[in-house]
Amino acid sequence: QITMTMNARELRHFLSLRCCNRAQWEIRELADEMLRLCKEAAPMLFADAGPGCVRGKCPEKRPCKAPRAREE
Repeated sequence: QITMTMNARELRHFLSLRCCNRAQWEIRELADEMLRLCKEAAPMLFADAGPGCVRGKCPEKRPCKAPRAREE
């Protein structure tokens, strides 16, 4: 079990880093599930949340060259 607290801004920041293809697969799997639940609970707030490459150009210094597809 894990317990943590984040405000919405920090949660969006966490998701932008940890939903990235360059993140370790275990944390990416957790972040993807968190993103799914956030979009279900607050769709307007998290509509464009996720890795940077979903919103445009990848912000990583070494891009993964495999941008994630935007989920609608």
